[in-house]
Amino acid sequence: MEALERLYDSYGALVFSVSLRVLHDHHLAEDVVQEVFHRLWRQPTSFDPARGRFTSWMMSVTRNRALDELRRRNRRFRSEERDEDPEREFAGGDRFDEPEVEVILAEMRTVVSAAMTRLPAAQREVIELAYFGGLTQQEIAERTGDPLGTVKTRIRLGMRRLRVALVEYMDVVSPVPETPDGRDAGETGRA
Repeated sequence: MEALERLYDSYGALVFSVSLRVLHDHHLAEDVVQEVFHRLWRQPTSFDPARGRFTSWMMSVTRNRALDELRRRNRRFRSEERDEDPEREFAGGDRFDEPEVEVILAEMRTVVSAAMTRLPAAQREVIELAYFGGLTQQEIAERTGDPLGTVKTRIRLGMRRLRVALVEYMDVVSPVPETPDGRDAGETGRA
């Protein structure tokens, strides 16, 4: 339980920020945060340290869960024939509105934006469409007119460049917490 609390303290704001960026809905983003940490609690072995860093895995789980929620919501709205404004105002009053969290998130946005500007235009475009636009790789291929394999390659290469550009920043901002027995959670594969 203590390890999960420490993970939440370290990553909760980041998980919320990624969810909010995809969903544009404060309450749905909070739901995604709960679901991501619930999954981590129920299936801690789903993280495999041999496949990558804990932070990358956590962001991937978050993004995928947020996209699932976005698709579910879009299907519901289409079936109800409603139009929803994705740029609506966010109301809130929880810990994500605290000044310290806002400063950290603003700094993260600045660092990620700067790293994105250093990507080749084609890689930047597909990453923005996938991660911030919520499109699948197939939808990106259809929108850009590029073959699916090209889209996949651009995303993979762009993410690799971003990982290299952001690795030092992520190590400073959100180091992998230790487990209750003092070991690094990212190395043990346990939360």
